[in-house]
Formats: sequence, structure tokens, C-alpha cells
Amino acid sequence: MNEMFRISDFPVDIDPVWAGDGSHLPEWFVSALKVPREEGYVEIDGAKAHYFRWGDPSKPKVLMTHGFLAHARCFAFIAPFLAEDYDVVAFDLAGMGDSDMRGRADLLARGGEFREIAEALNMFADGQKPTIIAHSFGSGAALTAVTQWPEAFAGVVVCDLMIMRPALLEEYWNLRRSSPGSGDPDKPSKRYPCYETARKRYILSPPQPVGEPFLLDYMAYHSLRQDGDEWTWKFSTEVFRRSNKPNEWLTMGERLVQAPGRKAIVHGGMSQLFTPESAEYVRELGGGDIPIIAVPEARHHLMLDQPLAFVTALRSILALWDTHTAPPLAA
Repeated sequence: MNEMFRISDFPVDIDPVWAGDGSHLPEWFVSALKVPREEGYVEIDGAKAHYFRWGDPSKPKVLMTHGFLAHARCFAFIAPFLAEDYDVVAFDLAGMGDSDMRGRADLLARGGEFREIAEALNMFADGQKPTIIAHSFGSGAALTAVTQWPEAFAGVVVCDLMIMRPALLEEYWNLRRSSPGSGDPDKPSKRYPCYETARKRYILSPPQPVGEPFLLDYMAYHSLRQDGDEWTWKFSTEVFRRSNKPNEWLTMGERLVQAPGRKAIVHGGMSQLFTPESAEYVRELGGGDIPIIAVPEARHHLMLDQPLAFVTALRSILALWDTHTAPPLAA
């Protein structure tokens, strides 16, 4: 049986360790973190899964998650802008953020996490179907979820998922010398003598500058945990115990187009992983009916570059889908 654990009086995420006195933080960010939210854990198969929840539980459901080795706080300053109209849950994938590792880390298990979290938080009550919003690696898992359980979800918004023609993708990998998300599951996480040393080791993948540097500090701080006098990463190295077969990425375009239900793509206008050429490729594969929205001046981590423009894109898609599913007005 799933159990739920709520954290009632959690501190706001603005900690002096990363934010100093906070005087440089914009009002929109501070206000977003002050929007009421529930934070807690649900127990699934003996492991704790961490989540945040905003909004009214009676409203339409939105389920959000993050990219590889990231955490749900990448949406903690995005989700509050949806809270007035939606019941929004953002969760940490197993073995990342503040969620325990559970089960396997393969593609099917990752897709199953969306259903497990939604069930545990009663998001399917009264026949409701959550809309998924996911970033990068999380988007690939979301496509698995809507493919395996098409009757359970209302649609998926894919945010800067890596999609390239096979030849271009192999060329990209040759330049990087590794496929995304590679690592040694049997090697313990690195440990650092202080937060400042650990912070210097936090980098984005793919590497990029960010439009809002304070958000990078925020994400870095919540990617680490203190253990005694040392600091280490929150993620479990067990997340690397997966196939990560090249074919899973080489066929991502086909998977996206063939996935059932409503789909939309939001990507950084300057992204290396989803480019105008990627959009053309999706169209050629048969995805001509999939809305594709580029966020100007944003790279792969678009919520760190142009967070408010990213919010606008998400709200527009959700509003459009709501309009198309609303019952007709009485004559």
C-alpha cells in the first residue's frame, strides 16, 4: 500500500548558502516561491518519492518532471504560475532529487513512475487525466508513459527533448565522446570538503551559460546534500544502471510522432538538442499536427534562461487544449 508523508512547515527555498541576502533576486521569483504549496513524500514499493503540489485539487491536473540528474525544483518557480487554473504536481524521478531509488532504471520503469505518482496522489479520481509536462530526459520517460497507458493521460508537453536525424545525432555524440546520461553505477558519488568546492563542480549538460545565473545557483544548491562535514550529490549512482542504448535516442523522433494523444513541443530557440532542423525532421516523420514552440534566447535549460517566456508557452498550450476539450455552450 502506498503511504503519504506531508511536510507541513518547510522553509522557503531561498537559503543564504546560495542566495546570500537575497537582494539580487527578482520579485517574480520570490513571489513564485511564496505561492502556497504542499511538499511531501509518497511511499511506493518501499521507497519514498518526493513531490510538490500547488493549486486546487478540484482543477484539471498537470504532472511535471525534470531532466537527467536534475530535480523537481526546476519547476518550483514555474508551476506557481499555473496554480490558479490547475492542480499541479512536480515530482523527483526515482534516484534523483529527494526521491529514493526504487526498482529498475530502464525506460519502461521510468514511464511507470508517472502512473505511480498520479495514482498515489489521487490524480486519476473521477476519471481525470493529467497532462504531463516534462523536460529533456523526463520527456522521453513521459513518451513511454503515454504510450503504455494512453487512457490515463490527457497529453504531453515535451520540453527540449533531444531529437535529431540519426546522422546528426551520431556526429553530435562523436564530438561529446559519450552518449547522454553515461556514468558508472558501481562508483560512489564524489564527496567535497565544503559547499563552495562542490558548487564549482556543478555543470549543466550540455554545457551552456544561463540567462538567469541566480537560478543556476538555486538548482545547484538543491542538487547537493550535506553529509557530516562533507557535501555530495543527491542523486543515486544506481540511476546509471540502465541500458541507455543508442537506438533509444536514434528513434526518439519516431517515438514522439507515434505516441498516442495530444502532444506539443517547447524548445529553446538556441538549443543544441532540438533545433529548427529537428522541427523539420519531426514534420517529415509525420508530426505535422504537433505544435512546436521555440522560446527565444533560450538554450536547452530553457527554464533557467527565459523562465517567464517558458511559462507563457506552457500556459498557452494548456489553455488551447482546455478550449478544445471544453463542452459546447448551451444555445
